[in-house]
Amino acid sequence: MPTIQELKSIARAAIEDRAEWLIDAAKTILDNPEPGFTEVKTSRFVSEKMSELRIAHQSGIALTGLKGVVQGGKPGPTVAVIGELDSLRVLEHPHADPETGAAHACGHHCQTPMMLGAAVGLLVPEVLESLAGNIAFIAVPAEEFIDVEYRWGLHREGTLGLMAGKQEFIRLGAFDDVDMAMMVHTASTSQETAKFAVGGTSNGHVVKYVKFIGKASHAGGSPHLGVNALQAAMVALNALNTQRETLRNEHNVRLHGIITRGGAAVNSIPADVRYEGRVRGRTAEAIADANEKMDRCLRAGALTMGGSVEIVTLPGYLPMKNDADMMELFKRNAADLVGEDEVVEHPRDLNRGGSTDMGDLSQIMPVIHPYTTAAVGSGHSTDYVVTDYEQAVVNPAISMAMTVIDLLHDDAQAAKRILDSTRPTMTKSQYLSFQNSRLTEELYEGV
Repeated sequence: MPTIQELKSIARAAIEDRAEWLIDAAKTILDNPEPGFTEVKTSRFVSEKMSELRIAHQSGIALTGLKGVVQGGKPGPTVAVIGELDSLRVLEHPHADPETGAAHACGHHCQTPMMLGAAVGLLVPEVLESLAGNIAFIAVPAEEFIDVEYRWGLHREGTLGLMAGKQEFIRLGAFDDVDMAMMVHTASTSQETAKFAVGGTSNGHVVKYVKFIGKASHAGGSPHLGVNALQAAMVALNALNTQRETLRNEHNVRLHGIITRGGAAVNSIPADVRYEGRVRGRTAEAIADANEKMDRCLRAGALTMGGSVEIVTLPGYLPMKNDADMMELFKRNAADLVGEDEVVEHPRDLNRGGSTDMGDLSQIMPVIHPYTTAAVGSGHSTDYVVTDYEQAVVNPAISMAMTVIDLLHDDAQAAKRILDSTRPTMTKSQYLSFQNSRLTEELYEGV
């Protein structure tokens, strides 16, 4: 029977032998960016790669998601290795789709290749037979909560329940047979100095879809007969800015959004103006407080102009909880790969300000969400570009494969200890009940 170090060496060698294959996969996905719940080409491509590895899998989960499960040599817990399929929309990104504006300005194109790379190492028969448990290889859609009107439409027609990838996977039961999970996200040299970073947390959020309703009229001849919905939106956003001094720094609240429709024609008073926004915060209580303040400002805009406003609040993400024991295993494996000086551990309460639906999963099971520093530029911007594909894809794949071996080797003692000592914040049913309670619709008549 090989030792645990010998198993790790075997897995690492297998992944390194397929490094070019994995990097080519990442670059193919980079060249075919697709936003959430529309990742048709990406999903098909990842499915083909899973088939190449002889991973039997289900497709079409939450529209475009994928899941395959392989069994180790003995029964035991199931560990998921996750990648994300979706892109952003960043119109001037060098790799943007000229028709849709979709672009991988957050490095998600590297994540499913990381997952595939971990599979390459773990599927070596000598490795797999030494593990007690299962490994789920999961590609999820729609982590970036964009295109809110589109997702709200899918929800209203019954196509989606929850409106982000891991949320919907949870609702559909795709994580019911998973005990713990991991994924790695890219970071840039402007965010991190070491090659790997573990720890920290993230903001939770709720998502706003708002429609200001006015009355159209000739903008030159009879503006007094109209009700300007765009002015209502401007009043609301200016009012929202006045709330900033009421927000406590330690709550890490962020209020932001975009106007997605500003009117129909320049010579007609705008009667239909749409706004998509976020209310982020460190805790559910801070988010609820800031959300009520935003709603008051939205109502004030409608009241000022004598129009109406429809306010839809969608259940967004929960803060990230990294499991300390899983994190320690990953940290050791990453250090063995790149050196201890190239792995940094952030304090548990260090908040990056952004949000992820991996936070939702972390509320119901042990998870980790490390970062690999492999890009330059600022995340979600035109200059965010992965420059080191070995560090973006190959090294995270090796680190995750080694961590899975740690968890499931020796009759899965490490995984069992973590599961025995961990009490999730929520059960699945509690999570779904909480998220359903956050979905609200209001029509405020400001007349």
